[in-house]
Amino acid sequence: MRSFIDVIIFIIILPCKLLIYAHQINSNSFSVKSLLMPIIASVLVFLAIGLLLKAAHRFKFLYICNLIISILIICDLNYFRYFKDIISIPVIINSVELGAVGSSVKSLIKYSDFLYLADLAIIPFINRYMNNTKKISKFPSVILLIICVLINFKYFYKLSREQPRLLTTMYNKVYITNSLGVLNYHYIDIYNTAYNRINRLAPISKNKISDIQNFINNNKASEKNFHGSYEGKNLIMIQVEALQGFVINSSINGREITPNLNKLIKSSEYFDNFYYQVAAGGTSDAEFMTNNSLYPAQSGAVYFLYSGNTFDSMPKAFYNKGYDTAALHGFRENFWNRDVMYKNFDFKHFYGEKSFKKDEIIGLGLSDRSFLNQSIDKLDNLKSPFYAFLITLSSHFPYDDVNQYGNFDVGNLEDTLMGNYIKSIHYTDEQLGMFLDKLNKSGLLNNSVIVLYGDHYAIPKNKENLFLKFYNKSSISDVDWIKLQKVPLIIHFPDGALKGINHTNSGEMDIYPTMANLFNLPQKYMMGKDLFNSTQGKIIYRNGSFIDGNYYYMSENNTYYNMKTGSKIPETKTLLEKRQSVLDELEYSDSILKHNLIKKLDEK
Repeated sequence: MRSFIDVIIFIIILPCKLLIYAHQINSNSFSVKSLLMPIIASVLVFLAIGLLLKAAHRFKFLYICNLIISILIICDLNYFRYFKDIISIPVIINSVELGAVGSSVKSLIKYSDFLYLADLAIIPFINRYMNNTKKISKFPSVILLIICVLINFKYFYKLSREQPRLLTTMYNKVYITNSLGVLNYHYIDIYNTAYNRINRLAPISKNKISDIQNFINNNKASEKNFHGSYEGKNLIMIQVEALQGFVINSSINGREITPNLNKLIKSSEYFDNFYYQVAAGGTSDAEFMTNNSLYPAQSGAVYFLYSGNTFDSMPKAFYNKGYDTAALHGFRENFWNRDVMYKNFDFKHFYGEKSFKKDEIIGLGLSDRSFLNQSIDKLDNLKSPFYAFLITLSSHFPYDDVNQYGNFDVGNLEDTLMGNYIKSIHYTDEQLGMFLDKLNKSGLLNNSVIVLYGDHYAIPKNKENLFLKFYNKSSISDVDWIKLQKVPLIIHFPDGALKGINHTNSGEMDIYPTMANLFNLPQKYMMGKDLFNSTQGKIIYRNGSFIDGNYYYMSENNTYYNMKTGSKIPETKTLLEKRQSVLDELEYSDSILKHNLIKKLDEK
């Protein structure tokens, strides 16, 4: 027995850690019975390899495996708290960017997370009691490894039958993890990452190209309404950091949270069913979608994985039409690889951190007040007509620079993440109001279309209790939660021809096609819809979830809901067909990225 103390500890502690983790990310439908066997099989793979080594080396090997898996669990858990997704190899490759948002990462970690490492402090002392001299036959180790592989294959096969294409596309990482355990998920992720890199080198079939072209052609709107109505006008597009829809027209203690945006809405077209669609790329995904109308990468960020691709971007379309084009952001130029991507998109000018005077810092970088004030001068220097794309920064998670946001009473939300967020977005709203006033005084407002939208959520899912406090509710259903993921889309026209509330279901994918119609730009490779020529919109998420009409499909638990009643509904043939068409659309977008298809189609 003394010869196998390390084996016994490993086979007991690791499955326990993995089961605790599984419960933390899926407490509602967690089942030890369904997860125990695939988790044990995934752990025994390491044990089988360890048993091939001498006892002293085996101890070190199992200890290192325990350490790496424990750290991976902590990373996965914190990534899940913010993104509601599981970390992947491409995300880890991109993680160098997290160094610039350290406060965001630190705010997610809990002291209890380090309990996953507690056993590692004790195990080294056990080594002295082991008998390291006993020789072990390698034959049982090989048999154990074969058995583990066969058990895992059984569960992989079962899941692939239940959810076709899930294990190859990895569109729903949470569902895979909840079904097979996080170790098996990472095995599949490593395999798919390697396979996809090899597959990118293989030529895409003519049939697949034909399918993609047919989809894009059929996806184009009729362009009857307002086509080319604003050709020759400027476009100023503002992507507001973490601007969620629930703050619009909301008040605390009698004071409006966003008075300036509320005022802007009254003279603009306001889309109140507009949703963010970002994935692992966060803010960079939002700007990629709005400027390209393609979906985010399957894993990781497009801005890193496909920076060498050819894109049919909105700035390129404007540039080819004779417009001046500029991107403006008060943070460092290489963050999210923007300096490379903006050049690729054909932004003629990129005004990053080095182009601004750093006279006031809030959170990550230049304050919105300073950024927007200095941006006015840069817009004045652009040759008209122009397309300018601005990204704000001060309302970035975790909203901890509260002393800089000004005095705004948030009542019983004081000293909470929600309260700090409301202060930050109230501050940003104030700066946007001053920015719009200056545009008006300079004459630019009367000659420009203004598009303003939020990039992604502000409050992560693990802080949903703050919404309960904000709305004075006792619970939030799955449908209530998805409705909270709306972000504002406001389009202001210089002649006031279009204003009112537009209830069309829409998302960030739809902005480029809408602008292409208004400004008479070519529509070649867009997967979104023109919102002024579409009656029935839809929102597709990277994980395969979607909102279509009155229905919401939540891929995390493979469940359909009625959006009006919030009740669960059974799968019908029509709903299944919708789900399959959603997966097809995501796959088409992935193929365009993986095979640099726009370049190949343009060459033809």
